[in-house]
Amino acid sequence: MTRDQAIQHATHHFDSGAFLADLNRRVGFRTESQEPERAATLLAYLTGEIVPEAERLGFETRIFDNPVAGAGPLLIATRHEGDDLPTVLIYGHGDVVRGYDDQWRESLTPWTVKVEGERWYGRGTADNKGQHSINLAALASVLDARDGKLGFNAKLLIEMGEETGSPGLDAFCHTHKEALGADVLIASDGPRLAARRPTVFLGSRGSINFRLELNLREGAHHSGNWGGLLRNPATVLVNALASLVDARGVIAVEGLRPPPIPDAVRRALADISVGGGPGDPAVDNNWGEPGLTPPERVFGWNSFEVLALKAGNPENPVNAIPASAFAYCQLRFVVGTDWQNLAGYLRTHLDAHGFPMVEIRVERGAPATRLDPDDPWVTWAIASLERTTGKKTAVLPNLGGTLPNEVFADTLGLPTIWVPHSYPACSQHAPNEHLLGPVAREGLQIMAGLFWDLGENAPTVAAARG
Repeated sequence: MTRDQAIQHATHHFDSGAFLADLNRRVGFRTESQEPERAATLLAYLTGEIVPEAERLGFETRIFDNPVAGAGPLLIATRHEGDDLPTVLIYGHGDVVRGYDDQWRESLTPWTVKVEGERWYGRGTADNKGQHSINLAALASVLDARDGKLGFNAKLLIEMGEETGSPGLDAFCHTHKEALGADVLIASDGPRLAARRPTVFLGSRGSINFRLELNLREGAHHSGNWGGLLRNPATVLVNALASLVDARGVIAVEGLRPPPIPDAVRRALADISVGGGPGDPAVDNNWGEPGLTPPERVFGWNSFEVLALKAGNPENPVNAIPASAFAYCQLRFVVGTDWQNLAGYLRTHLDAHGFPMVEIRVERGAPATRLDPDDPWVTWAIASLERTTGKKTAVLPNLGGTLPNEVFADTLGLPTIWVPHSYPACSQHAPNEHLLGPVAREGLQIMAGLFWDLGENAPTVAAARG
């Protein structure tokens, strides 16, 4: 049997309507992990969909309670073919964000897949049921083409709480580190760089959210009677913000700036373009760090964002000096940023610039990860994708957004290869979420080829990596 036959099997699985039927059934589970009353449905998705599919593929399965009380369960499935064979860990999540049923376009519902041209509408089609369904179907295609053998060992980890921040995932992987041991992670989530361009990304930017607050007094006071006498917290706060990030978005706090972009990252981003797709906003070329290209600014650098800002009553302003003001901010950052000391850097900077009265409250953070673009696993994956598609693969050293990749890269110590099957305008997390049929079809072909190649030459790749 041949690689081409594995790809043909995957293509037939799409063209026959079998893939659509699988996805429609899975989308029908209302796995909204943000809703406590969906706990039974989260478990039912694993027991009713993933376990039967994994066992049909020859995996031994086990479902575990989450170490965080009330969080969604997790599944580990294992298929072992030989002690001398490489092992791949495949990750996905079966939970989705809230359906927001009444906000979808007329004739659409979040819980049934509806096909309109290239678009397959339904909650989870893009994030993440469609993506892990592609990977499971690709495994089946390789098994069919290789007479019931993959040529490698495979482990599957499906969580049911990614949309609530993956509670318990890191602790779970610490506890089950041996059971989840592998040579490489191959997973699918997030969007391609563009719908028609196959993409590999190797990690994700980290993020940390924090509040800047200024509480000066009890109650507001009339601006005519007290204007010019009382310090306005909104005025102080916006000036404090202006000391942190300038008018074109350049970060002014040295400790919050990343190290220089590595040469391997610059090379990977050299042929990348950002935006330009349907529904994409126009890129502001005069925004952000000077001297960087747009791809370098979003994939290779840090960004400081003010997500919300409030003082007084914006909906119904009154002639009064507000008593307090706050800004809700976020730092997106790349590997090498000393993000865990963010509060200290902010405190030192604000004090030095005359703003000791501004309080800092750090809320949460997630680390940045990035596999070296020159890693042998990356070279292997790119060659596989390009052999299948005949297209040049976009290689992103990391996503601009954030995934729980640190659990795989740091806790489990794995090189991480992400092959996304969605695209930027998929309305992920919004009403009218959709998967593009042509991207899903090509994704099935890509993954069948990638898993076939894993069985053919992964030992050589693992040996080259040392």
